Amino acid sequence: MEPREIMELVKKTKAFVENREMASHVKAKGPADYVTQVDTDIQSFLCKELSRLAPQIQFLGEEEGLHEMPGDVYWILDPIDGTTNLIHDYQHSVVSLGLYEKGEITLGVIYDPFREDIYYAQKGKGSFLNGNPIHVSLAGTLGETIIAFGTAPYDRELSAENFRHLEKVFGKCQDIRRTGSAALDLAYVACGRTGGFFEPRLSPWDFAAGMLLVTEAGGRITDLTGESLNLLKRGGVVATNGKLHGELLELLA
Repeated sequence: MEPREIMELVKKTKAFVENREMASHVKAKGPADYVTQVDTDIQSFLCKELSRLAPQIQFLGEEEGLHEMPGDVYWILDPIDGTTNLIHDYQHSVVSLGLYEKGEITLGVIYDPFREDIYYAQKGKGSFLNGNPIHVSLAGTLGETIIAFGTAPYDRELSAENFRHLEKVFGKCQDIRRTGSAALDLAYVACGRTGGFFEPRLSPWDFAAGMLLVTEAGGRITDLTGESLNLLKRGGVVATNGKLHGELLELLA
């Protein structure tokens, strides 16, 4: 199984994303938490095709939810990261796929079908955008860059504290950005478009692929206290070019 095979497979999901009728079939899983037919069909398609390519690898997808997985090697998929964006045709939604092996992510692919951008990283081999190497921003301080953030819309009890943190960060950086897709935000950190990103609570499928992109591009990604991320639990995420990490963590403390 070659990484290029995985990327070509993920790119085939574009046809699902472009189907506006499927995107209009919406079910609410919880407050501000939606699933469309696009999500479920992409997950079914990739589960089937990945099982064909590598039948020995288990599969964890967002639409199944977090649960105990057998073995220590499995795919972690977010079929659409940015489902609310997709519902409104706000074109910032991506497919995010990571390969978990014995406690770490060894392969990450994030596909933006609206821009035909495919971000890819393999453990120890760097990060790439459309085949070209990418690197994090060279900014040395928050004042030299823009910062992306997420609102954790499924956990609105966190919003007051999150927006207090946002105000602090806004006071130090050049400006704030919000795409509505954590995976895309992590890809943007990896390729240097932003200096950092934070969100108070995400699930593993939101950050699995992106965390490898960031680290292989020379950046750093942790939880809100600076500790390593737990790939089996929900939690806060902070990603930066590395140089800004301490400054950003201090504002989020």
